[in-house]
Amino acid sequence: MRRFLRTGHDPARERLKRDLFHFNKGREEWSRCPWTLKEVRRWGMPNLCSRKDSSRIGETVEHGFPHQPSALGYSPSLRILAIGIRSGAVKLYGAPGVEFMGLHKENNAVLQIHFLPGQCQLVTLLDDNSLHLWSLNVKGGVSELQEEESFTLRGPPGAAPSATQITEILPHSSGKLLYLGTESGSVFAVQLPGFRMLDDRTISSDAVLQWLPEEARHRRVFEMVEALQEHPRDPNQILIGYGRGLIVIWDLRGSRVLSHFLSSQQLENVSWQRDGCLIVTCHSDGSHCQWPVSSDAQNPEPLRSSIPYGPFPCKAITKIFWLTTRQGLPFTIFQGGMPRASYGDRHCISVVHNGQQTAFDFTSRVIDFTVLTDADPAAAFDDPYALVVLAEEELVVIDLQTPGWPPVQLPYLASLHCSAITCSHHVSNIPLKLWERVIAAGSRQNSHFSTMEWPIDGGTSLAPPPPQRDLLLTGHEDGTVRFWDASGVCLRLLYRLSTVKVFLTDTDLSENLSAQGEDEWPPLRKVGSFDPYSDDPRLGIQKIFLCKYSGYLAVAGTAGQVLVLELNDEAAELAVDQVEVDLLQDQEGYRWKGHERLAARPGPVCFEAGFQPFVLVQCQPPAVVTSLALHSEWRLVAFGTSHGFGLFDHQQRRQVFVKCTLHPSDQLALEGPLSRVKSLKKSLRQSFRRMRRSRVSSHKRRPGGPTGEAQAQAVNTKAERTGLQNMELAPVQRKIEARSAEDSFTGFVRTLYFADTYLRDSSRHCPSLWAGTNGGTVYAFSLRVPPAERRADEPVRAEQAKEIQLMHRAPVVGILVLDGHNVPLPEPLEVAHDLSKSPDMQGSHQLLVVSEEQFKVFTLPKVSAKLKLKLTALEGSRVRRVAVAHFGSCRAEDYGEHHLAVLTNLGDIQVVSMPLLKPQVRYSCIRREDVSGIASCVFTKYGQGFYLISPSEFERFSLSTKWLVEPRCLVDSPKAKSRSRPSNGNGTGPKRTSGQVRNSRSQSDGDGVLKEIQSTLEGDRGSYDNWHPHHVAVGYRLSNGEAE
Repeated sequence: MRRFLRTGHDPARERLKRDLFHFNKGREEWSRCPWTLKEVRRWGMPNLCSRKDSSRIGETVEHGFPHQPSALGYSPSLRILAIGIRSGAVKLYGAPGVEFMGLHKENNAVLQIHFLPGQCQLVTLLDDNSLHLWSLNVKGGVSELQEEESFTLRGPPGAAPSATQITEILPHSSGKLLYLGTESGSVFAVQLPGFRMLDDRTISSDAVLQWLPEEARHRRVFEMVEALQEHPRDPNQILIGYGRGLIVIWDLRGSRVLSHFLSSQQLENVSWQRDGCLIVTCHSDGSHCQWPVSSDAQNPEPLRSSIPYGPFPCKAITKIFWLTTRQGLPFTIFQGGMPRASYGDRHCISVVHNGQQTAFDFTSRVIDFTVLTDADPAAAFDDPYALVVLAEEELVVIDLQTPGWPPVQLPYLASLHCSAITCSHHVSNIPLKLWERVIAAGSRQNSHFSTMEWPIDGGTSLAPPPPQRDLLLTGHEDGTVRFWDASGVCLRLLYRLSTVKVFLTDTDLSENLSAQGEDEWPPLRKVGSFDPYSDDPRLGIQKIFLCKYSGYLAVAGTAGQVLVLELNDEAAELAVDQVEVDLLQDQEGYRWKGHERLAARPGPVCFEAGFQPFVLVQCQPPAVVTSLALHSEWRLVAFGTSHGFGLFDHQQRRQVFVKCTLHPSDQLALEGPLSRVKSLKKSLRQSFRRMRRSRVSSHKRRPGGPTGEAQAQAVNTKAERTGLQNMELAPVQRKIEARSAEDSFTGFVRTLYFADTYLRDSSRHCPSLWAGTNGGTVYAFSLRVPPAERRADEPVRAEQAKEIQLMHRAPVVGILVLDGHNVPLPEPLEVAHDLSKSPDMQGSHQLLVVSEEQFKVFTLPKVSAKLKLKLTALEGSRVRRVAVAHFGSCRAEDYGEHHLAVLTNLGDIQVVSMPLLKPQVRYSCIRREDVSGIASCVFTKYGQGFYLISPSEFERFSLSTKWLVEPRCLVDSPKAKSRSRPSNGNGTGPKRTSGQVRNSRSQSDGDGVLKEIQSTLEGDRGSYDNWHPHHVAVGYRLSNGEAE
């Protein structure tokens, strides 16, 4: 037992860890103990004094569009937009960098959001009929969103549930009252704060009925309340609209009906003109009517009734705005109303003004919309300037001031999944020149956007400017690559690259067929970027590699296509060179059963400014490209599939070599991704064999008889109680079962790596290419790259120098070479640009091979094993992602360390030191059930990471104390805010900033957890199962202030 014990913690190292590592992540609640007894046995006893400082979970930021939105709210005085989500979250957005998120304690969908007039408060309605009051409170110089109280409307005993089911909410202009319309037709009054029912102000259907004339009483005019609005000029009058067509104006002081209007069609929604003299209603038959408001007329008839898209049957108009302008002609904006037979499946919002009518057609269902107008209640006209539409998959803002009503470019809430994301690639610290060239290329693609400044500009971002420029590249199913500004809180689209033009597809034909003439009716216009349909799934992007110093970009796809592109500031007509590479090397007996290759477009092709392809490498068979590496200094690109890998010289446009890694028994690799159902029986058979071998080996290792078990238990108990005070338990390591060479996809190339190192002897270093496969094999090829003056004439030579077969045959997920100072080799051209020190070529180099189950260090050039770390796998933990990250100290600017950031299949993130392979910290990041999130994770060079929490959202997390991207913002009271409207011009808009945000829940939870662990280890009878985290009384308080 003594050999499993080692000395305790080094206090100096523990202090250094606190300066280097800190885990920040959003959305994840601290719902479980961060250190269980089992984890302590595996990783060693944590430092109880510093645990809450070194790994406290905080809030960062989520990038993208909220998944499954369900409600929309807007505050004209605060100029802040609110979005409710089906999961129970509420997100607030103002100026770029101003973001808040709140989570209801109940996991119910948010149905409605209403801001209280003139206050920093809002009310949410959930689908369980509960109301929640939220406030933007200032604490420590920054604002935070906090849930204050909740309330559920209760009816009298024995009343039907519909009696109190809320359908409409009206926040009164006084800011102290809420009027609640219900399914029964009653309107209840609730006082704020406190949610106190005011029974004497309840407006029942019976009270309304007695004020109606005799002819109206005999009709079934009452149903649920569909509309509640306050008089624009008189706060003592409210409008109540009922489902069966009755609209009444109710006097709050006199408790009586001042006017009533009776429609023959079912009522959907109401809009009250700003001067209060006209009411516009919309109905279920696709019509809208105008009603004059006058105290003289007892039973007024509508001034005008029209069906915009009649005379054929139309769908209901579910919401309408009637907005006046200084020019005299109003804006009519409504949702729905399309002809039922021909366009009933369209999601449209129509805008009618000054003889111009446009039906904006969205590719996803419209959740809600609002119109931004003059926020001054005393203004004579509405003067709308922007239409904000929340669709199910995106947010769209339309400029109503500019002729043609163009869309406004979004600074945040981008629809990341406009086409499904298939891969991602992060590049840190982009040079300014490349950054400006990418932005210039992207600006040419944005000519169709409005020049209006972003209209939702409430709040102030207090965060400092980003310290560096970062790019996040996402590959999509439709063959596009999108470049995102990932430097700060807002993820902003900079540039869009399409690879479709290189190939012959049906895209052009489909666009021509979908094009609509100007004179056709209805006047539909497609808006938004969400387009989930791909013309050809083979166009999907699988791997991306960008060299930030040279401007070279390599992109690989689903059908074995590898494109090499170069950044060009001008549009050009180019002929793309095509080279076919046979990875099977004409081996007999193999026949590809998967999809066909994409047909390349012949002749010159016109490419817009930006990244332009100049060579296409087509792998045969056309299988999915599984690995990609680009060395811009040597002008080489390496690629791998499930059949092998190859090296291509993109300067001379010639193949250097190919290596087939296909095992003779692996026929599954030739069937393609659509034929893998056939492998179910074989996979199950192999799984049962491994389970059987594991059980047999465990029986052999088990002590014989109860005496042996009792002795082992006694030894363990003694070690726990006496040895943990000054000693630490070493990680428990299981025996790794060797895999059969006949397992499927053993030739699958998982990783490729270029290195200038000692491969043949210790006297000369040379360029090399390393490849790792799914069967645990590492291939090393030495390369002879001619000098620069002869590079264009002499060919690149390659020769296989090494082949390493890992004993356990686990898939190789990472390869890395360390120089004589144990520092990873710099990136290509990094030293030439004076951004990195030259590698130490005097001392001996080391090779680090990371497989799914262990880390292993070899000496070079002999390739002899030096160190290894078996990944602890009691729960079946396997490495899914690994990357080198530089962790800078938060105290010493000039100090930093290189470590490995590792993500496992359990969602845990570990930091492992190099080259000693010692685990430093371990955090729980992603739910182990979230397979898509784990597969989508990408690490940055400075200890941050991104992963998809939904098809449309990236979660950002940080492992470093120095590199944090979190919002810090302040929202002023409406009295102090300016009500100026956004201008139309060529301004660049608000400056994009970043800051800090964190979860400000009490730290007492962590202290209690640590005490529980300590008492457990000391032999106390307490149990982890009896521990429960402390919760805030109502909801959760999410702060975006600094760490306290």
